[in-house]
Amino acid sequence: MNNLKIAVIVGSTRIGRFADHPAKWIAEIAGRRPEFEVEVLDLLDYPMAFFGEARALEAESETAERWKKKLREFDAFIFTVAEYNHGPTAVLKNAIDLGEFIHKPVAFVGYGGVGAARAVEQLRVIFVEMGAASVKTGVHISLPEYIGVAREGKSLNDYQHLVDAAGKQLDQLAWWGNALKAARSK
Repeated sequence: MNNLKIAVIVGSTRIGRFADHPAKWIAEIAGRRPEFEVEVLDLLDYPMAFFGEARALEAESETAERWKKKLREFDAFIFTVAEYNHGPTAVLKNAIDLGEFIHKPVAFVGYGGVGAARAVEQLRVIFVEMGAASVKTGVHISLPEYIGVAREGKSLNDYQHLVDAAGKQLDQLAWWGNALKAARSK
C-alpha cells in the first residue's frame, strides 16, 4: 500500500505559542517512519473567519475553501492541542468545524497543566460527530515537561514517556490510516 499522507496541524495561533515545539517534534518522529509522508499545516497560514460569521460568507471564505481542499490530500491527522480554560483553542475548533475529516483517523499531542487531557477529551467527542476515528493513545505534555522545554532548554525527546507515547500513537495512526484508506477506496 502507498504511504499514508499525515498532516500535523498546529492548533494555536497565539503570539509566543508553544505549539511549534510539539508540532515539529511529532512531525520529525513521524517523518522517520517509512510508512508516512508528513506535512505540517499551521493555522496561521489559514486565517479563517469563525463559522457562521457574516464575513465568512465573503472573500475570507476562499481561505476556508483552500483549507478544505488541502485537508482532502491527507489520510490522517495529528493535532497539537493547547488547553485554555479546560477546552481546545477557538481557532482549532473553528478549523475543525470548517474542515472535512470523514472516515479518517485523528490523533492528538496536547500540552498544558494536565497535558490538555480535558481539551483532547472534548475533541474526541467532536470528531465522532465529524465522522472521524480517534486513535486511543494521546501524547500529553504536562506542566513539568512544558516548563522544561519552554524555559530550561530541554527537548521533548528528553522525556522518554513522551517518546514512547508518540510511538504507540503513530502505530495506531498507521493501522487506522491503512484500514480507513482501504475502506475509502472501495
